[in-house]
Amino acid sequence: MKEKIIKLLGIDKKTPYVRDYFYATNMRASIYMSVVVVVLEIWMIIRMTRTILNIPEGQAKPFAYYFQKYYLNYLILLSAGTAMLIFAVRFLKNKNDKPLIGTVIKWIFSFVCIYFGEIISYNDYVKGEQILTFLTMELFVMCLLTWQPLTSFLILSSSYLIFYFRIDMIPPPNSTEIGTTLATQLNMFTMYLSTLMFSFANYSQTLLQARKDENLEQLNEHLSRISVQDELTGIHNMVYFRSEAEKMMNYVTTDKENIVFLFFDIENFKSYNEKYGFHEGNVLLKKIAGMIEGTFEGSLVSRFSDDHFVVLTRFDSCQNKIEQLSHTIKCCQGEVHLELKCGAYRPAENEKDPSLACDRARFACNSIKKHYDCYYQLYDKSLENRFQLKQYIVNHIDTAIENGYIKVFYQPVVSTENGCICGLEALARWQDPNYGLLPPGAFIEILEEYRQIYKLDQCIIEQVCRDYHEAEEKNLSFVPVSVNFSRLDFELCDIVGFVSQITEKYHVPHEFLDIEITESALTDQQNFLQSAVKKLREAGFKVWLDDFGSGYSSLNVLKDYQFDVLKIDMKFLSGFPENDKTQPILTSIVKLTRQLSMLSLTEGVETKEQFEFLRAIGCNRAQGYLFSKPVPLNILREKIKAGDLQILQKYEKN
Repeated sequence: MKEKIIKLLGIDKKTPYVRDYFYATNMRASIYMSVVVVVLEIWMIIRMTRTILNIPEGQAKPFAYYFQKYYLNYLILLSAGTAMLIFAVRFLKNKNDKPLIGTVIKWIFSFVCIYFGEIISYNDYVKGEQILTFLTMELFVMCLLTWQPLTSFLILSSSYLIFYFRIDMIPPPNSTEIGTTLATQLNMFTMYLSTLMFSFANYSQTLLQARKDENLEQLNEHLSRISVQDELTGIHNMVYFRSEAEKMMNYVTTDKENIVFLFFDIENFKSYNEKYGFHEGNVLLKKIAGMIEGTFEGSLVSRFSDDHFVVLTRFDSCQNKIEQLSHTIKCCQGEVHLELKCGAYRPAENEKDPSLACDRARFACNSIKKHYDCYYQLYDKSLENRFQLKQYIVNHIDTAIENGYIKVFYQPVVSTENGCICGLEALARWQDPNYGLLPPGAFIEILEEYRQIYKLDQCIIEQVCRDYHEAEEKNLSFVPVSVNFSRLDFELCDIVGFVSQITEKYHVPHEFLDIEITESALTDQQNFLQSAVKKLREAGFKVWLDDFGSGYSSLNVLKDYQFDVLKIDMKFLSGFPENDKTQPILTSIVKLTRQLSMLSLTEGVETKEQFEFLRAIGCNRAQGYLFSKPVPLNILREKIKAGDLQILQKYEKN
């Protein structure tokens, strides 16, 4: 209740913007008021002077009389109006920032106007004339200017009461009785209420408009800020960075031989988020952003994305700063080991594209990932060739698919029971006219980084289905084939719908197409991927868990998903037989798969000793160079025909 009364009286606390809005509104209104007053008073002085000059000599009174009774009031009001006009005009021209002085002048001007109205109307009332000057000045002051409701009430009430008591002490015209008439009282009270209500309404309307403008101003400030500022860290974003960097690269005065683009990546930051949560991760990002900005003070610093930052600075002093920054960030780590990686790129004198410069610095940074003895890499000629290949792959994936440059190589999967081929894995190769045969490591990660991997995977799936269809038409043997799915396939396209559609197109039974999903792909968007895996299995496709043991959440994956085949990562055989832990671990994993009603498959088999061990522990399938490298389908058929490999009897064609 108390707060409501305070708001109604207008004495609640206002924001600086609202206070300034009221002040500016009154300054603008004061210009109109003061112009009218100045012009009117000059006209009154001229008129009074002409009237005095026309009085006959015998009837004229001393000038002091006229000065005291008329000129003095006119000059006081003229002076107040002139002062108000000068100050208000200077305010609009942004030549003064002294609101206290302006407020004092406004009050003086207002009281002079009301005082003038009382004096003139009192003299008019004595002569039997109307009190219009007083009423006009009240309207003038209270309605053109904006006052708080309490202030309006006090000014109006006091000025009306003073004037009322003054005229109430003299007899009205044409009467011998002291005191105002009932008509005069009613008229004055009516004008008092009308002026007071209008003043209240004026205040409310101005306050409403002030708050609307303030909200709009805040919104504009927010939009302006986020257009150039990273919302989380508070430093500049990439929109601002690219714009300013391009300007700097085009400035004649820029020492282009001494500038460098730096790309920072906080390695293992994802593990930090998983360990401490996203809130703590964001706190760390803000802290690191502040460190980078402080270390490269005066340089152009921005957040690139996620835990990545870019800096445009001088080359001659950057390496010591990077080393210092790397050491400081290491001190921030808790149980999670953090490494700051930095890639640097020095643009040529004729280069003008900051985006390309950032990409090259980023490429240099990515080249030292997982190299814990290296925190800084300058982009050089050796990286240039790899970078050009990266750009080539991204720009030519569509052309490669259209022209048939993407080939499917098949690697056999054999049964440990009899050594016969019971399946194939389809692996992508890029036979490029410029670069020759590209292995998967040259383009898979790049296509994933640029979110183009689904195009490749769809191409491989269709080729496998086409190969099956041709084998059926020619009455050739064909075994089930597994194809690899990227996590991004489920995000970027309806991969489940595509597989169903393409198998129907080529009349491929669903049991002849198996789906491999890597363990690392299942750590994100768990609910979504669970649903996708379920749909694939319900449609009759077998789903494999690929690279089991390569990540950190393997057992959680087995708990949350249902798989048909568990594919054990080749790293488990890398220390065989020297590492005495390898055999018991593999034995336990194979036993676990049987308990979970899954088939086990171990990849990376290179020796007969490894194969015999897998057979002995009950591993169902094996894959590796012991049997065959990935080869084109025609070469695989030649090996089978030559007797080097045998197909499981149930898949042979008579």
